[in-house]
Amino acid sequence: MNSVVNDPASAGRPVIGICARTAPVTLQGSDMVVSLALQSHVAFLSAAGCTPLLLPLLPGVESLVGRLDGLLVPGGPDLDPQLYGEAAHPVTRAMSPDADRAELALVRAALDAELPVLAICRGMQLLNVLHGGTLHQHLPDVTGHHGHRPRTPSFTLGHHRLKLEPSSRIAGVLDEDAPESACHHHQAVNRLGAGLTATGWAEDGTVEAIEVRNHPFAIGVQWEAGQTADKRLHQALAQAAGRPKNS
Repeated sequence: MNSVVNDPASAGRPVIGICARTAPVTLQGSDMVVSLALQSHVAFLSAAGCTPLLLPLLPGVESLVGRLDGLLVPGGPDLDPQLYGEAAHPVTRAMSPDADRAELALVRAALDAELPVLAICRGMQLLNVLHGGTLHQHLPDVTGHHGHRPRTPSFTLGHHRLKLEPSSRIAGVLDEDAPESACHHHQAVNRLGAGLTATGWAEDGTVEAIEVRNHPFAIGVQWEAGQTADKRLHQALAQAAGRPKNS
């Protein structure tokens, strides 16, 4: 950790932690599990003047918050429904309770330290659960359609027009008349957690953006920021991370 933060090339650049995800890969003919981050998150934050830092979700990871200037919580697997008092839906998948709990502790510590936080897709769902909210475990059961995660042989983004709260931070970041999401999710906010405000919705009523009240910069978006060329949210996180604390 110190070798990254103290690198002369990184001097003066805000350090943004990125919560790692794990995935099985085959490399040089060998099967293995790796910790990784989407390269676009790394590239967008670096281009915005930050030093991205991968944070494996291990017990005690929250102790690193004091070395960070911001946190990005990316998309990933479904959260353990026991965290919000429910049994798993038949299609709830890829749960990792230990990683969930480590990530919850990390995000709580980041919010308590008033670090800027950008929570994407699963990250937004985790932000809601952290505040006592619940999730729709399979959104098609509620909406009657698969538009938020198109049923295609390959990874395909769904697209939805967004309605944004005009005075919200997310509306200020996107700053356009007809914003649209590019999403790939089958879960979404059900009961909104305490201390959160919903600030964006799809046309079918699905909550697409939330913000932490009384926090300098803590935004959750349900769409796949980082899977398109749109860098505005990463730039906003970088800008918030570069401000002096308590400003």
